[in-house]
Amino acid sequence: MFNPIKKSASLASVLVQWLDFLAIWLGGWLAYQWRFASDQQWVSPAPSEQLLCLMTAVLATLFLGKVYRMWPGGALAAMVGRVLLGWSTAWLALLVLLVLTHTADTFSRTWLVVWLLITMVTLCLGRVAVFFTMAHMRRAGYQHKRLLLVGDAGVLDTVRERVKGATWSGFDIVGEVALSDVAAIAAFDAQHKPDEVWVGLRMVDHDALDAVMQALSQSVANIRLLPDLHMYQILNHGMSVTLGIPMVDASVSPMHGSSRMIKAALDYGVASLMLLLLAPVLLLTAAAIKLTSPGPVFYKQKRNGWNGDEIWVYKFRTMVLHHEPEGCVTQASPQDARVTPIGRLLRKTSLDELPQFINVLQGRMSIVGPRPHALAHNAAYQKLIPHYALRHKVKLGITGWAQICGYRGRTETLDKMEGRIKHDIYYLEHWSIWLDLKIILLTPLALIQGQNAY
Repeated sequence: MFNPIKKSASLASVLVQWLDFLAIWLGGWLAYQWRFASDQQWVSPAPSEQLLCLMTAVLATLFLGKVYRMWPGGALAAMVGRVLLGWSTAWLALLVLLVLTHTADTFSRTWLVVWLLITMVTLCLGRVAVFFTMAHMRRAGYQHKRLLLVGDAGVLDTVRERVKGATWSGFDIVGEVALSDVAAIAAFDAQHKPDEVWVGLRMVDHDALDAVMQALSQSVANIRLLPDLHMYQILNHGMSVTLGIPMVDASVSPMHGSSRMIKAALDYGVASLMLLLLAPVLLLTAAAIKLTSPGPVFYKQKRNGWNGDEIWVYKFRTMVLHHEPEGCVTQASPQDARVTPIGRLLRKTSLDELPQFINVLQGRMSIVGPRPHALAHNAAYQKLIPHYALRHKVKLGITGWAQICGYRGRTETLDKMEGRIKHDIYYLEHWSIWLDLKIILLTPLALIQGQNAY
């Protein structure tokens, strides 16, 4: 079942970032009151001081990016220590900037020093408040993440202790499998669908990594390696710190933290605008379908969405009512007798996909992402195409990189499906909000070409 609360763990880092921004700005404002306000009333900081506070708060929160990625782990004292170190470094960078621009004499040195000290207090208070708030939420059942540990017991001792000592973090160990038991790793992942898989490796174990990754090739979990020094030689993988433990992100969803919030804002904004602008087209299409063939206006079918969860995907009905054997999905072909005359036009122009903007507003789909495949196709192609299930690390999309590159519509051969999956994985590995905008702008051109849509 689709569960947006369980999937919102990275929201904590975004909230902490905003809280730090407010703490830094508030520290500057309080320091100004301490320095310049009289006993009778507060005073508004001068425009130059206000601008300096805002600019410093923005730059400091950007500068502290690694601190936010470290948010999910470690003891409270360690988290507070990191944010204080980060703020002190940002404050020193501010002083250097003022000196280099010959503006240091413009601002009160007392105010700047008091700002440093007061902000340390506000940052600590904010961090403590969020720490205990998140701990309470997780005790109440929110933001829990199922964790599978892979490796020898001795290698995983530290991880086990950290998880046990940080119950507030939301990590629940649901199983441990030996590194050598590849079949058990694949079976456990398929049956229990953990949210995270952490693989503990010793230097002598690195030859086993390929077999483990192959066993998890269809997993939608975030896969992280607990490496020794040898593992730092792995190329093209990001790093993260969870529970204070450095990890190589071997296979992790690109949608996290502020990136996820920006993509969601784009999704909801574009979907709302399109439904508003296309309301007359939607009404005329619905009327045409109803008047030209018996049956419902909309067609809905289950698909595997984000993290493999089953979701309902909506389309305008383009075929006559018919029944297929369970587990069998026949793709539309040229001159397909099942397609109605109005349905053929809708499929050719992709107007049948317009109801999926509703799916976007429901939080089930995105404007840009891998296209939905039938459940039967997913089950079949997972056995034939390596890393096929990686496409489910993000929300399904109304349009996608594969579609604007020519892989739109029917994929009647294995080669065509492999090409589509290759482009879907390219999208995951190179995702940015600019890539999403590029795909949105190029989609009308792909629709005009109208290739392979029946």
